[in-house]
Amino acid sequence: MITPKTAPYIFVFPAVVLFLAFTVYPIIASFLLSFQTRVGGVYTFSGFDNYIRLFSDPIFYKALGNTFILLIVQVPIMLFFALILAVFLNSRLLQMKGFYRVSFFTPAVTSLVAASIIFILLLNTDYGLINYILTSIGLEKVNWLTNAFWAKVALIIVTTWRWTGYNMVILLAGLQNIPNELYEAASIDGASTIRKFFYITIPQLKPVLLFCFVLSTIGTFQLFDEPYNLTNGGPNNATLTITYYLYNQGFGYFDFGYASAIAYVIVLFIAILSWLQFKVVKDD
Repeated sequence: MITPKTAPYIFVFPAVVLFLAFTVYPIIASFLLSFQTRVGGVYTFSGFDNYIRLFSDPIFYKALGNTFILLIVQVPIMLFFALILAVFLNSRLLQMKGFYRVSFFTPAVTSLVAASIIFILLLNTDYGLINYILTSIGLEKVNWLTNAFWAKVALIIVTTWRWTGYNMVILLAGLQNIPNELYEAASIDGASTIRKFFYITIPQLKPVLLFCFVLSTIGTFQLFDEPYNLTNGGPNNATLTITYYLYNQGFGYFDFGYASAIAYVIVLFIAILSWLQFKVVKDD
């Protein structure tokens, strides 16, 4: 019987059931699966065998190293551009702000398959526009997608293109919440624009920057679409990310126990790195 006391629980019940069925149960099931191996088509408990195998797997370390390179190189570059764009779009002198905001944010909602096809054409060694421009100014062609080093660079470029606008919107929201009185007081004291940026803007944006760093860290460890569509993890696993390796093990070799172990190691790395970022900035 529906009463004022029971009505809220009745309305919430379907959402709770869906949450338990599609979130809680898969988490628990995959955790248990990480302690199992398939023998003769049947999964049996094997203790920590998957984790022991994981930490002696050279391809796992290769994928982990690639992921950390992207985290260390791409994330700071992306957030730097996002911050510059946010400051630019927050300027009172800028006209058509809505147009620029939509333009910079559009890559985040663009189909990555379609975008990957465009970038594959742009970065083609023989017929790509980028190499055409390079040769036009007297430089040599670059094997963007077939050379290990340049494939990483191409992946960094595409990832930065896709997510800079997303972080820009978050930082722009943070900038608009900074009291204008702080800048007015600094102007009265004779502070230059650069000093305002480093002594007002950056400190006031500290929580928002931390939020973007944590989100970007999580996103980097979940990076799959870009290497899958652009380079297929190659050449020679040069762009193989940890999530792509998880996908290969689970859906390429159907070794779901090992893939589950990789998933929980990823969760552990994300938790540790997020905790370290909070500690480094000393933000409660």
